[in-house]
Amino acid sequence: MRDPSATRVVGAVVGAFYLVTGAWAFLAPMSFFSSVATFAPINIHLLHDAGAFQVGLGLALTVPVALRAPLRASLIAVLGASLLHVLAHVEDIRLGGHPTTDLPVLTLICIALAVALLVEVKARRA
Repeated sequence: MRDPSATRVVGAVVGAFYLVTGAWAFLAPMSFFSSVATFAPINIHLLHDAGAFQVGLGLALTVPVALRAPLRASLIAVLGASLLHVLAHVEDIRLGGHPTTDLPVLTLICIALAVALLVEVKARRA
């Protein structure tokens, strides 16, 4: 991925992922809990909080893409949150969830964000 427009694609795709999953957790926490966050006991408020912050991450990526604004700060922030998310899944692997799918998908998101960040930094230096 050497093309800066590919960085925008990563921003749009990962941003959409966070918007959809965040809205789902916020608007339908019981559905999200039974399908994704199968860590008992359920805590509706915590799912609302997580959903709200995931929507924020999604907006941090999709708004600059839509406005054709620089993505570097957004990529750094969302990559930081995504790395912590992966670490939380590793730390909590015995508590439930879907580690065979969650860990590869979340790791792939981190890799895509890191590569997009590198491309963005190199493109701005050129």
